[in-house]
Amino acid sequence: MQGFSLEERILRLEDIEAIKQLKATYCFCVDDGEIDALMERFTDDAVWDGGPMGRFEGREAIRAFLRALPEQLSFALHWVMNPHISVDGDVATGRWYLVEPCTTAGSGRAIWGAGRYEERYVRRDGEWKFQKVKLTPIFWTPYDEGWGKRRSVLETI
Repeated sequence: MQGFSLEERILRLEDIEAIKQLKATYCFCVDDGEIDALMERFTDDAVWDGGPMGRFEGREAIRAFLRALPEQLSFALHWVMNPHISVDGDVATGRWYLVEPCTTAGSGRAIWGAGRYEERYVRRDGEWKFQKVKLTPIFWTPYDEGWGKRRSVLETI
């Protein structure tokens, strides 16, 4: 971070930490079904794009999607790692890997999931919020088969 003052470097690190806490809150709230508590952390015009899982525009569409997740997955545990966060003033981007053990609601089948999040954040009234969340699946596979034998079961969830 050459060319930046100590104060600027500390502010940048504080922003990165705040975004990490935002992402952790996302994971805990989705896993615990606390969707209403999570929604204030999205901008009104936010987009959640899960590719084959659907694209949802606006806070209320995202809320409806996240509230309905237990109809597909009775259990899910988001493990996010390898954050790569870039901050430019009041806008930031982040990339994360996701590993997600989960259970389908219908059959009770154990599933391993993995994907990559690509996100855009904006600072509004001093707080970082999600403006765009894009989840690209890498694999969603039955636990007993593994990703080596069957890479995707999204169409059956």
